[in-house]
Amino acid sequence: MNRREFITLLGGAAVVCPLAAHGQQPVMPTVGFLRSGPEAGFGHLVAAFRQGLSEAGYVEGRNVSIEFRWAGDDRERLPALAQDLVRRQVALIVSNRQGMGAVTAATKTIPVVFVSGDDPVTSGLVASLNRPGGNVTGVSFFDIPLAGKRLGLLHELVPQSARMALLLDPSSVGEAERRTLEAAAQASGRPIVVVNATNEAEIESAFATMSAAGAAALLVGAGPMFVRHRRQLVVRAARLAIPAIYVLREFVEVGGLMSYGASQTDAYRRASRFVSRILKGEKPADMPVELPTRFELVLNLGTAKALGLTIPPGVLAIADEVIE
Repeated sequence: MNRREFITLLGGAAVVCPLAAHGQQPVMPTVGFLRSGPEAGFGHLVAAFRQGLSEAGYVEGRNVSIEFRWAGDDRERLPALAQDLVRRQVALIVSNRQGMGAVTAATKTIPVVFVSGDDPVTSGLVASLNRPGGNVTGVSFFDIPLAGKRLGLLHELVPQSARMALLLDPSSVGEAERRTLEAAAQASGRPIVVVNATNEAEIESAFATMSAAGAAALLVGAGPMFVRHRRQLVVRAARLAIPAIYVLREFVEVGGLMSYGASQTDAYRRASRFVSRILKGEKPADMPVELPTRFELVLNLGTAKALGLTIPPGVLAIADEVIE
């Protein structure tokens, strides 16, 4: 190779190498998002999650991508959906409580962030709240101990001798939580009827059972199936003129009488902060689980009026929000 050929080759490399280096773009991380229910009815949770990511500097399509997986209330689909996210080598997975069994079975290494309505230690999601250990951490809006408070609020509205009904989804409420709820109801000293529902058809039969039992007030337990069918629950309670209290404000927003509990929307916004921290290098094992910092009482005065109820001044005084 002569001097002129060498200089030409060297100059060409000087042009190609910077261009090649300039063309190398950082790989955009992908977040897996898994829920046991359908997409319909839960858009507000996705919006809160995206908002939280944006506040942390991550915008979908710009510097992060999200792979959504919805099981449509068919829990037999959850293992395949979780395994699909693992095969796609996502940076981490966000899941609701009902999907966590499938996620933890699919991976022990990919970071996992849960959003759960139960006690994450009792349910085995983490070893402890302060030091979760393993690849799992997250946000809990655990509010089972609030059952007594919800019953107390109902007591303010109905006669002391009235029979209470407790509506539960056994696929969402563990046995320990179920015992806690039933104990709180029995401690009220009132007759109680416990009814179960795991789907739309069973909700209808559950209300028929309540009516036949003469229930005069209702506490609706937690679970994504109830949230998805919240309009149906609210309408059925209105038809039977049964005052009902719910776990989440979403029920009151569609006409339910009242709710008392933590915000699930806020829980998903806070979960996005865990995602941000993990994407920046933190380890789930060292990230303490977050518990609710605030519980809100939401009342619907229009529904109270339709039921012929007068909300006691003491209850109105402690309400965080009153819907006219």
